[in-house]
Amino acid sequence: MSDHQRIHPVDLEAQTKPTAPLVPRGSSRSDKPELPYPPLRQYPPSQLRPPKRRRGNCCCRCICWSICIIILLVILVAATLAALYFIYDPKLPKYSVDRFQITEFQVDSNNVANATFDVTVTAENPNKGIGIYYEDGSKLSVLYSDYNLAQGSLPVFYQGHKNTTVLTVVMKGGAQIGSQVMNSLQQEQQNGSIPLNFKGDVPVRIKLGGWKLWKFTSKVRCNLIIDSLTVSDQIKIKSSSCKFSLKL
Repeated sequence: MSDHQRIHPVDLEAQTKPTAPLVPRGSSRSDKPELPYPPLRQYPPSQLRPPKRRRGNCCCRCICWSICIIILLVILVAATLAALYFIYDPKLPKYSVDRFQITEFQVDSNNVANATFDVTVTAENPNKGIGIYYEDGSKLSVLYSDYNLAQGSLPVFYQGHKNTTVLTVVMKGGAQIGSQVMNSLQQEQQNGSIPLNFKGDVPVRIKLGGWKLWKFTSKVRCNLIIDSLTVSDQIKIKSSSCKFSLKL
């Protein structure tokens, strides 16, 4: 039995040798093998830095904040004024011309009218918690057909709450009147109906509680009709209507 057994040599190198070449024919060994996905793209270092914030964004934020603050301040001021209005309930003062006395009125040959009037003015403050300071620099005038016949001024005084003050103001002056205007004045003198205008521009300060506010100009405009311009202390005021306004 041992005679039939034969040992065949085995070539190990032949068994491990691949049957197909690893590199295809016609290609060089230095060629890189193809990858299943594309390689990553390389960026320069400057492109990898985070983008800088623009200055425009900061400016827009500042503008928005400024607008919001301004709107908030306006709302606060409006709310404060509304609260003060409901607390103090402000009312406009009232003025009237109650007496008009002529101590001098004469017209010379050149149609220059010289006049002296004693005008009684009543000022009423109807407010409960508001006082009025009448300050220096007031201007009063009496006009006929836009001719300023006499001027004067109010004294400096303080008018308290719910107060009525009666003032007599001496007003003097002169104006050159045209011949046509003089004829109209003589005709109205005969009819007993002479229209005059009383104007007053008075600087005042309002006292609101314990606060003395900024200065205003109190403007008073009165339309008068008197019966005569002769020297007399019994001049009758046939009608009187006054308007009042404030100017900053």
